[in-house]
Amino acid sequence: MIAWTVLTLLALQAPPPGGAPSQPAAPAPIADPAAAVFSTDVGLLLVAVKPDKTADYEEAVQALQGVMASTSDPARRAVAQGWRVYKATEADAKGNVLYVHALAPAVAGVDYRPSLLLDELLAEAPAELLARYAEALAGPPTRLSLTEVAHMAVAPVKK
Repeated sequence: MIAWTVLTLLALQAPPPGGAPSQPAAPAPIADPAAAVFSTDVGLLLVAVKPDKTADYEEAVQALQGVMASTSDPARRAVAQGWRVYKATEADAKGNVLYVHALAPAVAGVDYRPSLLLDELLAEAPAELLARYAEALAGPPTRLSLTEVAHMAVAPVKK
């Protein structure tokens, strides 16, 4: 904290380039580390689910799917259009079932955490549905923002 204060004071005292008046920079907002916001056009969200709780997880995902598929909100429809959920045949190293939320395209600025959307969109849902969903999770989801390196059906472009 002291270092931040000293750096801020030094920055305020430094002459601005070109003689223009200096404005103190606003501190960058602190991002929620659990947010599932993607920085690229394609994203993956990997969700590990306890093996005996897959029915509970899938019930909640299908309830969310029902709301997303029937929404008339254009922003929600754009989110739903590029969102697919897959169940992996292989388990993770701890024996949990993996669900892959594929987002192509991922809508900029949208937090894709299913738990947030379930809370927001399924307010009338039975409380036990949301509780069973939360209990099904083996840990926090893993977020991957993807950048395409190669499309194998297209000849590479020389750089």
